[in-house]
Parts: sequence; structure tokens; C-alpha cells
Amino acid sequence: MTNKTETSSNKGGRRASAVFAAASLVAVASGAATLAGTGLPSGSWIRNAIAWLVGALLAMGLMLLRSSLPLARVILGLALLAVAGTYLAPAQGGVHRWIDVGPLHVNVAALLLPPAVVALAFCRTGLTFVAAIAALLVLQPDASQATSFLVAVIILLAGSTAPHARQLTAIAGAVLVAAIAWSRPDPLQPVAEVEGILPLAFAVSPVLAAAAALALAAASFAPLGMRNAAGAAHRIAALALTGYFISAAVCPAFGAFPVPLVGFGMSFPVGYWLGIALLCANGSSIQKWSR
Repeated sequence: MTNKTETSSNKGGRRASAVFAAASLVAVASGAATLAGTGLPSGSWIRNAIAWLVGALLAMGLMLLRSSLPLARVILGLALLAVAGTYLAPAQGGVHRWIDVGPLHVNVAALLLPPAVVALAFCRTGLTFVAAIAALLVLQPDASQATSFLVAVIILLAGSTAPHARQLTAIAGAVLVAAIAWSRPDPLQPVAEVEGILPLAFAVSPVLAAAAALALAAASFAPLGMRNAAGAAHRIAALALTGYFISAAVCPAFGAFPVPLVGFGMSFPVGYWLGIALLCANGSSIQKWSR
């Protein structure tokens, strides 16, 4: 039975990672082509491609892990500390979303929330931890990341073994926090290369914009390749990560938020790869999320 479980998970992992690799590469390439088409120097548009490659190499290593549970615990702790650490870094226009690491300007939520969503499915983590991260995202403010994280949390709650009344209460709380996130003013002005990349791509070439949008959609649905994995934790993690990806892709249609993978921003390609890698790793001793 164990061999069948591992075989099912391995096949699903290969399928999910292959679909994501192809779709995300097209999305990143479409964004790079858009930036190149607007006349930006190669030093600007090649960065996302480098980040994609770095993320892919990291993912290849993580997928070889015999157990993803220890890493999942580390990621959860790191995500909380890093998001909190944005308040120690200088604000950008009154917004705390980034930490400077040498020459890198890191969007912490984009980098660490995708693997954190998967880690939540693998670890027995209480709602206090979830509430702390959500509150920090609301205060930054970052309605897109707060909403996407809470969408994933709602999916995890719906698939948990917690009492029905507790599930409904927690889900209602998550919806309320998301509403608060959208009510907070975001003082940052949109940047065409980041938040407005799809209209910019359309101006360069409608075909390029269509390719970017379709590739982003395909990459967002890629985790569903693990939905038929034998382990319950892998199945719910796949759904939660898909929910996060879809929300992050849709939110820019309703506000000035970064477009993942396509828009300029090195944190998204690496973060998305980390989420896929943790989902597809050969996880053993995984516990079902229950609270």
C-alpha cells in the first residue's frame, strides 16, 4: 500500500511540476519580451528569467527530500519572522512589504507564502499562527497577498477535521480579515512594468498579452496535478496552493497589485517554485491539518 501511495504522489508531482515549469517559463518569457519591446535594457527584463532559473534549481533539490515535514516547519517559522521583519525595514511610500538583502529587494510575502501555504497543510499549526501572518499582511498593507493567503487558509479549513462549527467560525473570520485588507488604502502608485504588465503587453502585441495571460492561468492551475495524490495532506495542499495562485493572479484586475510571473519582480518566480517543490517533494510522516 505504501508503494502505491508513493507511486501516485510521485506521478502527480512530476505532472504538476512539468506543467508549472512549462507554463511559468512562458509567462516569464512573455513578461521579458514585453519589457524588451518597450525598450528597457536587458539588465531589467532578464532578472525574472534568472530568478525563474534559480527557483527551478532550488526546486530540483527540494524535490529530492525524503521527508518534507522538517522543511515545512522551518518555512512556517521563517515566513512569520520574515513578514514581521518587513516592519524593521525602511517603508516604501508608507508600505512595508520588502526586505533588502544585499542588492536584492525581496517581496517577502511573494517569496515565502507559496511554500508556507503548502507547509500549513503538512503541519499541525494552530489558527493563532495563521491569524498572526494575516494581520501582518493587512497592516503592511497588502490586500492581494492577504486575500490570497486567506483563500488558501479557507480551503485548508474546509478540508480539515475540525468541528463544523469551528470551521465556519474560522472561515467567517478569514473573510472578515480579507474585507478589512481591501478597506485599507494602499498609497503606492502602480508601475506599468509590475502591476500594469498585461496592458503593456497588449500595447506591444495582443498575441503576446494573450500568451502571457494563458500561461499565467496554466501555471496557477498546475498544482491540481497533485489533486489525486494518495495522501490527504497532499490533496488539500494542492487545492490550497491552487487557490493562492489563482487569487494572486486575479487580484491585479481589482487593484494596483503585482502580476505574478509576468510582471517585473524576482520574488514571485522563486516563491512559486518553492511552493511547487514543497508540494511535490517525496513527503513522508506528513500530518493532516486539523485546526
